[in-house]
Amino acid sequence: MDDGELLAAYRLGDETALAELVARCRRPLYGFIMKMCAYHEQEAEDLFQEVWLRALRHLPRFKQGSFLSWLFRIAHNLVIDQARRRKEVLSLNAPLGASGLTLSDQVAADEPAPDQQAAARELGARIRVAVAGLPVNQREVFLLRTEAELPFKEIARIQRTTLNTALGRMHYAVTRLRAVLRTDYDLLTGGTS
Repeated sequence: MDDGELLAAYRLGDETALAELVARCRRPLYGFIMKMCAYHEQEAEDLFQEVWLRALRHLPRFKQGSFLSWLFRIAHNLVIDQARRRKEVLSLNAPLGASGLTLSDQVAADEPAPDQQAAARELGARIRVAVAGLPVNQREVFLLRTEAELPFKEIARIQRTTLNTALGRMHYAVTRLRAVLRTDYDLLTGGTS
């Protein structure tokens, strides 16, 4: 069944259809929320649940199109509302999420790790920190494109902006990430910048 068929079944009272829909959307939607919340698990879980509560409350407003994109739009609004309520102050020693790791813990080491697996974990941490450091609109476009694999036209619709603005935000995000991660890129490609 596709999303539309599952929604129709749920509207007719089939609770298992809703459970299947939640399971189907969980990975991309929760992953997006988690990254927009800088890996604060409890915050991401709360927002994920709130997305579904709002979606179910306003289900009659959903007519057709991509249900997942509609959920991303709801998540976008909730993340923006939350960011407006609190202005996050980043500290190198502040814990990030349930892991207890700090930004200081995730800063690049002076020497490469002894094996490739450890190096990959470190690079992944640096990339996560760099992505988390992007301005909210740029981070959102970057994650919707790279994690959710949404087309730019859909991203522009979610952000309620023009296609050119969405493309511009992606360009600025990639440019900023390249600058921040230049040393890592040079090490991986053997080049110098």
